[in-house]
Amino acid sequence: MKAIGRIALYVSITIFFLLSIFPFYWMFVIGSRTTADTNRFPPALAPGGLYIENITKVFNEIPFFLALWNTIMVASLVTASTLFFGSLAAFAFSKLKFRGSSWLFGFIVATLMIPGQLGLVPTYIIMSNLGWINDLKAVIVPGLVGAFGIFWLKQYIDSTVHNELIESARMDGCTNFQTYSRIALPTIRPALASLGILTFMGVWNDFLWPSVVLKDAEIQTIQIALRNLNRVYYRDNAMIMAGTFLATLPLLAAAIAFSKQFIAGLTQGAVKG
Repeated sequence: MKAIGRIALYVSITIFFLLSIFPFYWMFVIGSRTTADTNRFPPALAPGGLYIENITKVFNEIPFFLALWNTIMVASLVTASTLFFGSLAAFAFSKLKFRGSSWLFGFIVATLMIPGQLGLVPTYIIMSNLGWINDLKAVIVPGLVGAFGIFWLKQYIDSTVHNELIESARMDGCTNFQTYSRIALPTIRPALASLGILTFMGVWNDFLWPSVVLKDAEIQTIQIALRNLNRVYYRDNAMIMAGTFLATLPLLAAAIAFSKQFIAGLTQGAVKG
């Protein structure tokens, strides 16, 4: 029975893996064929030989690598800021007791229930008054810190950073920031990795807000640049998929590289210890 169960487990994992990578494979298949091939039935399941031709058309249509660099820069800055300020705030709410901390944390968590679209117009007005429309600062500054990151890290600190460690650090003469940097940060590293991956992916895939504030091609992120491949009267699906596949590779590589830390961050703080 153990052997049968193990075989069933491996088969299930294999099926799940194939289903997970199929969208990426399908993007490559479409991107390596003609648009006419993408509209036929039954669809072709094997890659064609036109990927280089299609991706060359992408490079001729949009400043692909400039948009990719803009996206990497924005996602990296927002992720680094979210991790730093989020972990600082989470440590304060978890281990530094001050008047109104519970109410303030409750207010921060409550903002998670507000749809982001409701803040679109007010944020646009603020960015316009600052003169940041058509500037990358308009997509970087609003995302420098988020309520979800504070909530995530506070729960993790509550579960893994024991009060005895904090008291020992204070008895050794550590300041609050030293306690944060020497005790809390090393302990919550898996949670930081998980939050970092989620934040980076979210910023990378963000479309709505960048499409509102970024107009010039030289400052657009990759999602907006790929949108510009659409034409009013004709859409080259093969070219679009070729560009989309190439734009997905850095994100996929980052997810694979940090997958171990991501899983650890999801599991290590699950049980309050």
